[in-house]
Amino acid sequence: MKISSERSSSAIKVTYIGSVINVMLTLAKFIAGVAGNSRAMIADAVHSLSDFVTDIVVIASLFISGKPEDEDHDYGHGKFETLATALIGIALFAVGSGIIYSSSLTVYHYINGSEIKKPGTIAIAAAALSVIVKELLYRYTKIHAEKLNSSALLANAWHHRSDAFSSIATLTGISAAVFFGEKFRICDPLAGIFVSILIIKVSVSITKDSFNELMEASLTSSEEDEILKTVTGVKGVLNPHKLRTRKIGNKIAIDIHINVDPELNIVNAHDIATDVEDALYKKYGKGIYLNVHIEPHV
Repeated sequence: MKISSERSSSAIKVTYIGSVINVMLTLAKFIAGVAGNSRAMIADAVHSLSDFVTDIVVIASLFISGKPEDEDHDYGHGKFETLATALIGIALFAVGSGIIYSSSLTVYHYINGSEIKKPGTIAIAAAALSVIVKELLYRYTKIHAEKLNSSALLANAWHHRSDAFSSIATLTGISAAVFFGEKFRICDPLAGIFVSILIIKVSVSITKDSFNELMEASLTSSEEDEILKTVTGVKGVLNPHKLRTRKIGNKIAIDIHINVDPELNIVNAHDIATDVEDALYKKYGKGIYLNVHIEPHV
C-alpha cells in the first residue's frame, strides 16, 4: 500500500524499528524468565509482547490515517489514529491489571505458606538490559512523536516507558530475592504491583484523551482563547463569536463567526475573512480545517 503522507511514512518507520526490538526483547525475557525461575521476568516478557501487539495496531492506524481526503471522507482519516491510541490505552490497562492480579496471587500464596523460588542471575541481566533498551526506545519514539505530532506514536512511546518501569521493578525484585535471602523474595511480586499501578495511571490518561477526541471534545479553554485573540487581532474583525473547535487526528478544525462593518461591500468583507484565515493558517499551519462565517455588525 502506498503511503500518501510523508508524516505517516516516517511514523511507520519509527514503529517498525520499535517492533523489531520488542520481538527480540520479548524472546530474551521469556528465555531468561524460564531459565531463571522468575515469575516477574515472565510477566515482564508478556508486557513486552503487548508492546509488539500495539506496534502492529499503530502501524495499521498510520497506514489508514495517512490517506488523504476522499469522496467519502471530507475530513480525511485522522480519527483512525485516535481510535488506535484509545486501543493502546485499553491494552495498557489490561496488561497492568493482569500483572497486578498475577503478582497479588503470588503474594497471597506466599502469606499462606507457599515458597517463592529463588530467581537466577540471568533474570537480573535480562531486566537490566530491558531497562536500558526500553528507555532508549521511549526517548527515540517520543522525539519523533512530537516532531510528527502523532498521538498514536506518543502513546506507543509511553508504552515503551511503561515497559522500562516494569523492568526496573522486576530488576529490583529479582535482585532482592537473589542477594538478600528468602524473606525478600516477596519484593518481586510487590514491585510488580507498584509498577502496574503506574502503567494503569498512564493508560487511563491516554484512553480518556482519546475518547474525548472521538466524542468531538473541544480544544482547551486556553487554546480557544488563543484562537479568539488571533482572530480579534485581524483588522476589520468585530465581535468574533460562535467559536467551535475539535481535533481530527493530528489536525484541528475551527469554525468561527465574525462581524464586519455592514457598510462594506461583499468583496471587502470577504477580504477580511481571508485575512482571518491567513492569520490562523500562519499560527496553526495549512493542515487545519477552517470555516469563517461573515455577519454584518448591528
